[in-house]
Amino acid sequence: MKIYPIIHQNFKLDGGAMFGVVPKVIWQRTNPADEDNLIDMTTRSLLIEDGNQLILIDTGMGNKQSDKFFSYYKPTKLNSFDETLKKYGFHRNDITDVFMTHLHFDHCGGSIVRNDKGFYEPAFKNAKFWSNKKHWEWAVHPNPREKASFLKENILPIEESGQLNFIDTPENGREIHSGDLKFDIIFVDGHTEKQMLPKIEYKGKTLVFMADLLPTTGHIPLPYVMGYDTRPLITMEERQEIFNKAAEENWLLVLEHDPYHEICTLKKTEKGPRLDKIYTFEEIFN
Repeated sequence: MKIYPIIHQNFKLDGGAMFGVVPKVIWQRTNPADEDNLIDMTTRSLLIEDGNQLILIDTGMGNKQSDKFFSYYKPTKLNSFDETLKKYGFHRNDITDVFMTHLHFDHCGGSIVRNDKGFYEPAFKNAKFWSNKKHWEWAVHPNPREKASFLKENILPIEESGQLNFIDTPENGREIHSGDLKFDIIFVDGHTEKQMLPKIEYKGKTLVFMADLLPTTGHIPLPYVMGYDTRPLITMEERQEIFNKAAEENWLLVLEHDPYHEICTLKKTEKGPRLDKIYTFEEIFN
């Protein structure tokens, strides 16, 4: 197995929304805001080469939305996904599986493209797209709070293509093993219904792709919950359980939205889980 990190684009989000009830005077120490109160974010994916499978975890925002849409998020550093794949020796048609942690636009927008005729179609024609049924139903019948994040043009074409597949959700516990995708999944419900965090054993180490449970290193203290979360108290419980286990077992936490830090580890303190060390993929896996 080999794992490659991929950056799609940097963008900006409102700092207050990203930190919920935490005062700006505190969160701006780790995530400084610009004159519009926006903080720097990124969209980081993982590409996993495992035998005959080439698995892409999340796909960024994509580029098919309108200029007005992107004006809200000010995307920069627009990397060519195809050029990045080429650097690693792949083509997008080589991707066999697209695993979507959840269906918010900044995590799945790159799954669908607009073709030359103006129609929406999957960006990876040979891939199976993976979600879970509970989250899918949540996304296609969105609540008012999340409606702006669940864009039908990112979601419905996947089902219409016949490439959509569902991973079973556990009745008890939070971790399962999926034989098709060859990694464990941690299900969390605070941010959105049945968000999926891949937990991967790689070169003797445990990687966990944190998606929106831990967007940046600035969000490590347990109460630093995003205003976007639908069930913030559940988020805090999930973070406490997972962060403590990460500290105990020295998990490497892959940060999907942190533009400056790829991987971090945690430690236990009297004040709760805190940042221990920061790494790059290169430092750990060369």
